[in-house]
Amino acid sequence: MNKRPKKHFLRSLLRRRIIVIFLLLLQLTILGIFLFNTSRQSAYFNLALTFASLFVALYVVNNREKGAYKLIWSLQILVFPFFGGLFYLLFHLQGAKKKFRKAMEDWQDKNQRLFYVSGDMLSEAKSKTPGHAPLMHYLQKTAGYPLYGKSRAVYLSTGEEKYEKLLAELEKAERYIFLEYFIIQEGKMWDAALEILARKVNQGLDVRVMYDDMGCFLKLPKDYPKRLEALGIRCTVFGPFIPVLSARQNNRDHRKIAVIDGRVAFTGGVNFADEYINAVDRFGHWKDTAIMVEGEAAWSFTLMFLQLWTVCNTHKDSGAQEDYALYDPWKDMPCATVGGGYVQPYADSPMDEERVGENVYLHIINTAKKYVYINTPYLVIDDVMVSALCLAARSGVDVRIVTPHRPDKRYVHAVTRSFYRELIRSGVRVYEYTAGFLHAKSFVSDDCIATVGTANLDYRSLYLHFECGLCVYQEDGVIAEIREDFLEMLPRCEEVTEENSRYGFFARFIQDTLRLLSPLL
Repeated sequence: MNKRPKKHFLRSLLRRRIIVIFLLLLQLTILGIFLFNTSRQSAYFNLALTFASLFVALYVVNNREKGAYKLIWSLQILVFPFFGGLFYLLFHLQGAKKKFRKAMEDWQDKNQRLFYVSGDMLSEAKSKTPGHAPLMHYLQKTAGYPLYGKSRAVYLSTGEEKYEKLLAELEKAERYIFLEYFIIQEGKMWDAALEILARKVNQGLDVRVMYDDMGCFLKLPKDYPKRLEALGIRCTVFGPFIPVLSARQNNRDHRKIAVIDGRVAFTGGVNFADEYINAVDRFGHWKDTAIMVEGEAAWSFTLMFLQLWTVCNTHKDSGAQEDYALYDPWKDMPCATVGGGYVQPYADSPMDEERVGENVYLHIINTAKKYVYINTPYLVIDDVMVSALCLAARSGVDVRIVTPHRPDKRYVHAVTRSFYRELIRSGVRVYEYTAGFLHAKSFVSDDCIATVGTANLDYRSLYLHFECGLCVYQEDGVIAEIREDFLEMLPRCEEVTEENSRYGFFARFIQDTLRLLSPLL
């Protein structure tokens, strides 16, 4: 790929960002003039907003939102009676979001049958793994993501392992390559993959790339899709960031999906940026994880990608007219992959009322009998998750959580630490990864279930972002590898005790204030 000079690239990148920030500030300034002007028109305007805020507060209290969301919005309306209600309306009553949700539902209704490659495996799996039958049932019957038996999961304990394995699988591609990532940044990791993608396009493969505009806001220029399309790579930018106050800017595509021919798929925490493979040093050693799945379950990730790709391209002729069955690698020949258990890919969308990622995590915690080990870069959780973790520990389950010692976002890390003392008092063992930054998102429990995916233990991942993951049941080898990787990491961690989780008055005040605002972080 022909690259622009670095200075020109940075100038183009900064120009767009400065314009966007300026337009957002301009909107806030105009709104402030209306709110604080002393003219008669402004007085009537403020009175109308006060009544609007009252009705909004009643709506919020009676809504099915999480209690933490109700609290923060109610508090905001109480403190800012003029602005609070208007702010809520700006962020929630928007037709574009409803259209997006409707398009997602329509796609699911029309194509749900395509997920079932070898028929319904649920009854068989529930009889062999009764302990997790409720989760299997929920993910298949409610969330819409079936179980697969003819599949094999491969755990990748570092970004470097994922990088090497992904490049090797990209080289094997024969029909298509689909990539969907929150972050793509030019450098060693992306450049190596891009060189393969350009070659595969020249060989006649269908190569598509989708990335999140917010995730790449300071990493890629605005015209990057055109640069990829000049190479023959089809590109879509999810949620183009526009300088308008909008709730849609909160709903980001945080997924990391790579699909090769529908036969192999990757997910996990690893984005396309050099810190993920420790080619550059941002916060010390970057610890991340990923998982690869071969066989029928890879097809599920293919359909996840195609659903979001289609919805994002409904305005294009090519977006909504595809025959998705043509991409099915198993439609003419049965899959021969042999696995040791069952795997179940799943996705989570902020456009419905199902908190799929949170429900997966809660099920693993609530059904644990011996242990549950958790990796998460952020620990910003609500009362339900806190209660589940504390109850498990009080019930004799070995509950351990690892978070970073060196944060990438100091304010979020301050909130994370505010939960330590309550958890530790209940028997949860909390560790901080002192070798650098921990970005892994994984749960493993009782040698019989594990999940590796993209969702952090925070409000954004669990309620606002598009996320995905893979549940593994009774895959003894993979589950053992995830457990051993967790335990082998502990010597590079510092255990947090109740003593050193006590902070001074000022630090606790900051933590409690940020914790109150945590649903908006």
